[in-house]
Amino acid sequence: MIRDLGSHLEPTICLDKVSVSYRVPEERIGTFKEYMIRRIQGRVNHRVFGALKDVDLEIGRGEIFGIVGRNGAGKSTLLKVISRVIRASGGRIVVRGRVAPLLELGAGFHPELTGRENVFLNGTLLGRSRRDVQHKLDEILDFAELGGFVDAPLRTFSTGMIARLGFSVATAWVPDILILDEVLAVGDEAFQTKCMNRIQAFQSGESTVVMVSHNAETIRRMCTRAVWLEQGEIQIIGSVDEVERQYQGFQNAGAG
Repeated sequence: MIRDLGSHLEPTICLDKVSVSYRVPEERIGTFKEYMIRRIQGRVNHRVFGALKDVDLEIGRGEIFGIVGRNGAGKSTLLKVISRVIRASGGRIVVRGRVAPLLELGAGFHPELTGRENVFLNGTLLGRSRRDVQHKLDEILDFAELGGFVDAPLRTFSTGMIARLGFSVATAWVPDILILDEVLAVGDEAFQTKCMNRIQAFQSGESTVVMVSHNAETIRRMCTRAVWLEQGEIQIIGSVDEVERQYQGFQNAGAG
């Protein structure tokens, strides 16, 4: 049963009957050339996969909002719809404010550019001027803790270093809306705590944070409300404790 405990805050993100569907080939085709030949011949059969199904959701200004669910439940798709990375197949989406998305490790970076050069590249993609980035450069590099790798190519970075740099750039300016997809799962515990402290500081500035995490403790510690998605559908929206209780009960029932 869906039960929304509600938010009394001004809505920043509003989704009304939002659906996302993909056409997926019914059989595996080995190469792109073979796919194109069979498509021209009319021998490719597709099925429609519903990644999101009639999602109704409101997230208020200043909330830290969590999304939980199994792999393939539609969590990342929901974040991409909010970030306008993909278009919804149906429904209406209203997003009020500038979005800073951290959806995939290394997104917006170039492997052959240095850490310093990638700060300017990523900052530009986030809508910041070169002057803005230059003003924040020392702060960004200091927060990312890259050490002697600042002027090394990104391809030499560890996954933790890339995550630190991406988070540092995205949060160097207080965002209207920050989107996080499992970013806090990468890196050591000290840096994760550092990231959490920065996110919680945003809340007092009325930034909205939407995050996906498989770590129940992270969701409990960080979020004010949460939603559980299953096969593209909302199961429950409400308090973190209530959502986690029902989600864990579902998982335990499946394991049994």
